Amino acid sequence: MIKLSELFGAEELGAILLSRDSCRPYPDAEQRDEWEKLPPELRRSVIAEGERYLGCAWPALTATMYREFLQNGNRTRYDGPYHLRRRAVTSLALAECVENEGRFMNDLIDGIWLISEESNWVISAHNRMFQGRYPDLPDAAAQPGIDLFAAETGNLFAWLHYLLRPAFDRVNPLIGERLLMELRRRILDPYLQRDDCWWMGLTEREKRLNNWTPWCTSNCLSAFLLAEEDGERRLQAVRKALAGLDRYLSMHPADGGCDEGPGYWNKAGGSLFDCLELLYTATGGQFNVYDEPLIQNIGRYIYKVHIHDRYYLNFADGPHRITVEEDVVYRFGKRIGDDNMMALGTAVHQMLRTDGWKNMKFLSFLRVLPALFHYDVIENDRRPLTYRRDMWMDGIQVMAARETDSPDRGLYAAMKGGHNQESHNHNDVGHFVVYADGLPVLIDVGVEEYTAKTFSSERYDIWTMQSGYHSLPTLNGSMQRDGREYRASSAYYEASAEGSQLTLDIASAYPPEAGVVSWRRRCRLERMPQPLVELEERYAFADSAACRFTLHFMTCCLPDADNAGVMAFYRDGRKALVMEYDAGAFTASAEAIALEDKKLRNSWGEKLYRIVLTPVRQEREGGHIIRFRQP
Repeated sequence: MIKLSELFGAEELGAILLSRDSCRPYPDAEQRDEWEKLPPELRRSVIAEGERYLGCAWPALTATMYREFLQNGNRTRYDGPYHLRRRAVTSLALAECVENEGRFMNDLIDGIWLISEESNWVISAHNRMFQGRYPDLPDAAAQPGIDLFAAETGNLFAWLHYLLRPAFDRVNPLIGERLLMELRRRILDPYLQRDDCWWMGLTEREKRLNNWTPWCTSNCLSAFLLAEEDGERRLQAVRKALAGLDRYLSMHPADGGCDEGPGYWNKAGGSLFDCLELLYTATGGQFNVYDEPLIQNIGRYIYKVHIHDRYYLNFADGPHRITVEEDVVYRFGKRIGDDNMMALGTAVHQMLRTDGWKNMKFLSFLRVLPALFHYDVIENDRRPLTYRRDMWMDGIQVMAARETDSPDRGLYAAMKGGHNQESHNHNDVGHFVVYADGLPVLIDVGVEEYTAKTFSSERYDIWTMQSGYHSLPTLNGSMQRDGREYRASSAYYEASAEGSQLTLDIASAYPPEAGVVSWRRRCRLERMPQPLVELEERYAFADSAACRFTLHFMTCCLPDADNAGVMAFYRDGRKALVMEYDAGAFTASAEAIALEDKKLRNSWGEKLYRIVLTPVRQEREGGHIIRFRQP
């Protein structure tokens, strides 16, 4: 396993680390040639985005809004204005860098001043992680904590100082001084002095790290490299960052699989890449680990789980339809020498090309500036994207297979094993999905908008987290439980030209009261002689008096029982898929689930459906086969 912190000794690392004044990753606003060379369509888009915030009606952030999260679980009333302020500042700053006429400066300075005067950069939903005393309000007497968005704000302030310090000085030198003062007080000093931020991985109670570690680290590291003058403090921060990334990588499977799903890759593998690029630049290319297999696999994960268009294989809290940041994917692929990863970046770029530069979220200079200054490269690259026929990541026990080489033709199936204490876990061991002609039919629902309940002891009271709302069985009235001990066993993967399959025993994902001895589930995509997806299960219960079960399948398509033994799934009035089951062994029903949550409605529409197969007979041991075909 690679150890980033051991690649260079302290003296050696200090010798190759560039000073603040020498570390110039991108041109500042005074270097006009570089900004003037940007393509005209980019310049127009950046300026138009900045013009949206001229005369900005800056939103208030009140104590009442902050307290709402712990009072009633609402995080959007505070988060919305909080992020709008930062988006506006980033957009105004970029527009000023491009136009260079001072037109955006007054609004930009107003935004900087407002953010500087916020009591806390940690959002209300995260405050309790860093503040034990009265966590429903920021504690001005305590040292600031660092969460995802405090770190993002620190990164923002560091880049503002880097890009526009002379322009600020021409207005009033206090602006640049204020940027550095707030950055030092809220990020630089706490990062060096605090060891209790859980994402650093230094506390005994924290055994798991996730996207927070590379995401926070990338922003803190960026702030130090751009803004910290003291060489010893810069070196101390780099070494702390390397140690934190080592702890993150030590928990990563060798196959590069992200158990949080592709929706989090942008801020997991993508933020790891941000860190590595910062270190590469700050050492003049001497810190280079892109030939390491684990680093390469973390990058390749994102195209391994790509299904079609914007559809990606989603388990856990991730959505099924995402927009990956094409420039990050492209540059990561280029660093590791992977043509297909670069091709995914160009494919996403071309897919979204009609929206122009408006695709950029304008939230992080770490992503915006590389995308701006590498735009022509990705715009002119036309390498072809290929799709893997088979994929197996044994570290997270996820398999996928497709019928054809064309992403919008034929069947696609995927299945997961793993355990029920994965990051952003749903109780979903053994769950599978099926796509037909590149579109979802049997689905993973995803997650509702985050509330206080989402990351609390009540998490598994939420229906989307429960195994009963995945394509899984319920055994003697018991759904799966959360915890690392509730896991798949005896995983066995096979792949050939004829078909690919994963077999798991999922009995241990259920509690003792489920009464199950074994439940072997095999999901197979058959290519020849006739394409289909086959679910075969063999089971044994401990007691013949307690052997009840039901099978569930989640779908976004309208289900219809054409006749006994057949369930058809309709999309836009046409059959997308047909499920065949033994009518003598099961009765079938379908229930509509009305979606009230905004995030789920945006993903799926007004409703989803749960198919329930109920055995006609109760048997202590038995088995069944269910097949899915295209009509």
